[in-house]
Amino acid sequence: MHTLQVIVGSTRPTRAADQVARWVMDRAGRHEALEPELLDLRDWPLPMFGEHFGTIGDLRDPTYSDPIVRSWNAKVREGDAYLVITPEYNRSIPGVLKNAIDSVFVSFAFRNKPVAAVAYSSGLVGGARAAEHLTQIAVEAEAVPLRSSLSIPNIETAFGPDGEPADPLADAKLGILLDDLAWWSSALGQARASGELPPAVLRMRAAMASA
Repeated sequence: MHTLQVIVGSTRPTRAADQVARWVMDRAGRHEALEPELLDLRDWPLPMFGEHFGTIGDLRDPTYSDPIVRSWNAKVREGDAYLVITPEYNRSIPGVLKNAIDSVFVSFAFRNKPVAAVAYSSGLVGGARAAEHLTQIAVEAEAVPLRSSLSIPNIETAFGPDGEPADPLADAKLGILLDDLAWWSSALGQARASGELPPAVLRMRAAMASA
């Protein structure tokens, strides 16, 4: 089984993420290859990112400037794959989600692991631009973003009173995404086990130091 960390990327009091998360967790819990774990950023009140190489201590066991940052890095490291639930704010993801990703610093906990998004919005685009921006951010975190992200338009009417999606193809779309996450989790897990290059940023720092 692969640990799928489902990250709820909104902390807004009136967020629509809860109904999306219930659906995602239910379907992911039925997947034969995945063991989902919910990481709600409401439960992780991370400080605004301020880490630098002077705050982390030993590179092999970073201390960071705040215990919760250390705990967050350790928790993210436990994941084999990541599914991010995000609204779209001004064509991007919420600042709290960007901050959470930025706070995974030096541990490289996302590195060489698959990540995908379930994005939503009130409009017709369904959070697609947030998912696209998340892809760019994931690349910089050295994660492996997948094509099969899911966009949910018109979020106010996207789920019925029973919590089921109104779109008859929603389960099929999510199922494809979960299958892809499971496959990539397995493939990348084997690749990591066979040996990884040091992170590019560390190799560049070493090259600069020796120049």
